[in-house]
Amino acid sequence: MHQKHSEKSSRPPLIFISAAEPSADLYGAALIRAARNIMPNARFIGVAGPRMVEAGCHRIFDMSAHAAMLAGAFGAVGRGIRMLNTSEAYLRRFPFAAAVLIDSPTLHLPLAGRAQAAGVPVLYYVAPQMWAWGAHRIHKLRNRVRKVACILPFEEEYFRNQGVDATFVGHPLAEIMAGEPIDERMVASIRAQGAPVVTLLPGSRKHVVREVLKGQLEVARAIVEAFPRSVIGVSVANEQVRPIVEDAVRAGGVDVKTFSTHRGEWIRAADLVLVASGTTTLEVAFHARPMIVMYNASRLMYHLVARWMVRTPFYSLPNILAQREIVPEFMPYYTSTKPIADRAIDLLRSESRRAEMSAELERVVEPLRSDRASLHTAELLRNLRTIH
Repeated sequence: MHQKHSEKSSRPPLIFISAAEPSADLYGAALIRAARNIMPNARFIGVAGPRMVEAGCHRIFDMSAHAAMLAGAFGAVGRGIRMLNTSEAYLRRFPFAAAVLIDSPTLHLPLAGRAQAAGVPVLYYVAPQMWAWGAHRIHKLRNRVRKVACILPFEEEYFRNQGVDATFVGHPLAEIMAGEPIDERMVASIRAQGAPVVTLLPGSRKHVVREVLKGQLEVARAIVEAFPRSVIGVSVANEQVRPIVEDAVRAGGVDVKTFSTHRGEWIRAADLVLVASGTTTLEVAFHARPMIVMYNASRLMYHLVARWMVRTPFYSLPNILAQREIVPEFMPYYTSTKPIADRAIDLLRSESRRAEMSAELERVVEPLRSDRASLHTAELLRNLRTIH
């Protein structure tokens, strides 16, 4: 065993890294670049999307392009098993100093166990939301992971109280957005087309776009009836969802402008954003734009399974952070879009209420604003590999 440790310490650090979704690929790429600033000789190998490959990671498997299927189809199970087996083979074959697993606990908690069995200490980046659901898995995190890098402020105390070594590092989305300045002329150009401006963000995964966009377009149609000069824009997050978005827009009965670039400008220009649940709600909050959060999951699955597992009174991240409703959330499902449309129209008629929501969102995300989340995580990684 001593020989294995000395072999690892005498070489440039070899680090296994795994990201299974596009957002994790983005965070992983930023982490790799930050790590190279403090560990210039570090080499990264693992499960990587295009951003991580661009940052210099040697890819052995790519799950990011298939993230849409992970929650929605049994066909992803076989691919996930292949990913785990391939990763385990590498973890056992090469002298890794550490493993970084980013988000995706369904895949990464099992992978953490395999890394631990191979003698590789694990840093888990983007803590599993066990405070919201799945708390019964906390022993897996505690037993398989050496260190957890949390991106929400309250998570550090939660996990430490559960016996998990956790540190809040800041939110990598804030860091990424800080590096993408807004073109204010583009914002002005969008706003010059009419008013109010309503931006639809239906998500980046196929099954989410299918579940959410139809309802968003129904709400948009009601808004246009109330405000005939409305400008409606809908995000096409990637080429995989483009056909779904374009088909829905054609069937939606409302004039909609689609965009695949200038996303930040469309958010900043909006008087109101209709957004699918998830990290994108924080993106809107960082821009301090009023929003309504929508998600329309299976009612049957919610009542059979999810309602017994969810432990938080709120579902959207801004409300979870505030521990009260500051943005309307219609989730985990809705039976009619009329109440959503009524709430949207009421908000659009009240500039003062929208301004109040914007101010509250700014307060809520202020603790998350950090341009050093990746560097803080890289420092945890450096410390992790020196203590094992």
